[in-house]
Amino acid sequence: MCQLLGMNCNVPTDICFSFTGFQARGGATDVHSDGWGIAFFEGRGTRVFLDPQPSCSSPVAELVRRYPIHSTNVVAHIRKATQGAVGLENTHPFMRELWGRYWIFAHNGNLADFAPACDGSFVPVGRTDSERAFCWILQELRRRFGSTAPATDVLFAAVHELTLAVAGHGEFNFLLSNGDWLFAHASTKLAYIVRQAPFARAHLNDQDVSVDFSEVTRPDDRVAVIATLPLTDNETWTTMVPGTLWWFAEGEPVRTFATLPGPERKAGA
Repeated sequence: MCQLLGMNCNVPTDICFSFTGFQARGGATDVHSDGWGIAFFEGRGTRVFLDPQPSCSSPVAELVRRYPIHSTNVVAHIRKATQGAVGLENTHPFMRELWGRYWIFAHNGNLADFAPACDGSFVPVGRTDSERAFCWILQELRRRFGSTAPATDVLFAAVHELTLAVAGHGEFNFLLSNGDWLFAHASTKLAYIVRQAPFARAHLNDQDVSVDFSEVTRPDDRVAVIATLPLTDNETWTTMVPGTLWWFAEGEPVRTFATLPGPERKAGA
């Protein structure tokens, strides 16, 4: 099972603390050793770091851990290969342009017999089911809305419908962002925490590292961190109900839709 990490904030924030624990899961505290990647949005641009080496021993990961890049949306992934060989072209997260913005996508799971018709507007470079699903979602969004991006609530509803179609093929935990928001689908396993005032000390699960957020934040800061499994052992994380799609903006959940049979769920439910 791959590992996902996302961050959505109301002010640009670095992810060094969370990434320190996350990095260890790539071959040190867990078995995911088939590559890793992370993407930071900075305005309309992105910084993307990818490496097919295990993150626990990757010099690139060490650079990221020590480099306080400030961003309002971050998507990271540690890979355990299921479809596609270990290689840079199959390393998440994936990036494409749509409506004049970069989109970033990372997936945890396995999609069986997922071979949608592609019209050539978005073409996978690697051999993963993940990149194939990402390209198909963007293709269908462009087909539905043309050359103009819809309002975010309309877009979220459309991504929900497309998620329903893909999720029928298997496990489809994912993170998706265009820099303005972060969508997260908990097919089987995701959790999140919102850090805001009053801030306190946090201690990592995977490393003996702590930080007192009251010393490094301002009173109005708000940060949502999403991960496959909680990163800290002294904070209360919310387990996202399996079969739910979440919209995060400004460091908190805005809306949630069910992707399994049942009524719409409200954010935080």
